[in-house]
Amino acid sequence: MEIEIDDKSGFCFGVVNAIGLAERSLAENTCVAALGDIVHNRLEMERLEGLGLSTITHAQLAGLHDGAAVLIRAHGEPPSTYAIARQHDLRIIDATCPVVAALQREVAQAHRRMTDEGGRVVILGKKGHAEVVGLTGQAAGGAPVVVVENAEDLAVIDFARPIYFLSQTTQDLALFAQMSDEIMRRAERSETVTVRDTICRRVANREPHLRAFAARHDVVVFVSGRKSSNGRVLYEVCLSANPRSYMVEDESELPAQWFAGARTVGVCGATSTPRWLMERVARACVLLATAKISD
Repeated sequence: MEIEIDDKSGFCFGVVNAIGLAERSLAENTCVAALGDIVHNRLEMERLEGLGLSTITHAQLAGLHDGAAVLIRAHGEPPSTYAIARQHDLRIIDATCPVVAALQREVAQAHRRMTDEGGRVVILGKKGHAEVVGLTGQAAGGAPVVVVENAEDLAVIDFARPIYFLSQTTQDLALFAQMSDEIMRRAERSETVTVRDTICRRVANREPHLRAFAARHDVVVFVSGRKSSNGRVLYEVCLSANPRSYMVEDESELPAQWFAGARTVGVCGATSTPRWLMERVARACVLLATAKISD
């Protein structure tokens, strides 16, 4: 049986940058507190905790001692978080993904423009997601940013007014195109609608690649943390291309029967899945397949 680990799976640039900053900061400090999970992968978080990283909530931020080091993860944070850190003399280690940081600035500028024109900023995104919270927090005063997940959510928008439509960086390209078309269809004047595709191609382009990767293997093992929304989306991409696709958090969840009759197995993962974990899962696949054959 042949095993292939997808060379395009695993951490995106933003996560690589955040983990690198965490590791360097932990080497210099005895304690660094991350504001939320740096990455939605339990095993990688356990590794970082072993290096001394702690994870705190927003409610705990103000309770840290003066001078404490706080890491802002790749998802980014609203300005209010930085204000609290300044008030309590906390040292910020900012690991906001550059793509997310640029989008935050655009949302702030778009909100100022829409406030002047009597319009609304609309973001395609998952309500309550950390990145989306950071984006909506860029709106200072005026009408709040509207977050939509599907066409039904558009019911709250006044299409007689100007609209500035953007997207969370990890949204689906096809969904964004559909929502853009629907907004333009409903708008009373299309010239008052601004559509800005702000989806990160480093993540979005993984979908067609994964679809082809899954299709060329007999069995696909997708490795992802349970908390990863990106992982759930990418796993569904694999499953649509290959019904013998399975999602696991680690190698302990692999049953030997998955590999019955398989000549090739592909191992891939989410943008929050470390390479070392995919390699560990791949080694376990080989052992299980060998044991199955010997039986």
